[in-house]
Amino acid sequence: MKLLPLLLLFIGAVAHADDSDTPLTINGCLIAESSQCPGANLRGAKLANQDLRKMNLSGVDLRDADLRHARLDLANLEKAQLQGANLTRASLQQSNLRLADLSGATLKAIQGWGLFAQGAQFQRADLTAAYLQFARLSGARLHEANLQAADLEMAWLSKADLKGADLRDANLQEAKLGESNLEQANLSGSRQHYGNFQDANMQGCTGCPMSWDQ
Repeated sequence: MKLLPLLLLFIGAVAHADDSDTPLTINGCLIAESSQCPGANLRGAKLANQDLRKMNLSGVDLRDADLRHARLDLANLEKAQLQGANLTRASLQQSNLRLADLSGATLKAIQGWGLFAQGAQFQRADLTAAYLQFARLSGARLHEANLQAADLEMAWLSKADLKGADLRDANLQEAKLGESNLEQANLSGSRQHYGNFQDANMQGCTGCPMSWDQ
């Protein structure tokens, strides 16, 4: 019986060590809502299912990070490095991705309503079935990006570079694609009602609305 108090003390210590409520800190960056981590090194970080809402992650290195199902609503990711990161089903509603680099990133089925990504890099990124209604993507570079079945209704894509992009079955209703580059892009099966394609480059494009004056 004398060993019982010691046993209970040991069990309590282990339970405390494994407490899932303990805030995660990586390289001095506290992973928590509204935390301030500009320029932090989070390369390859395991952040699946984490709450990063309203965090200041400007200029952060998140290359190859695991951000599946992470909550990044209203987060500041301006100029962040996200090459090769996995953001499958992450929530990025109204987040700031201006000038961020997401080349080769996986963004399947993200919730990106109203996100700001002007001038961002999405070369060869996988945005299959991404929800991007009202997203600001003006001037973004989307060379060979996979946007198949993406919802881009009312999205701003003026002057975006979509050369070779896969937009099959995408929702482009009321999307603003004026002066965009759709060279070699594939828009087969996409919904284009009231979309604006004025002065867009459609050379070699499949499924583009060729009735627009160029």
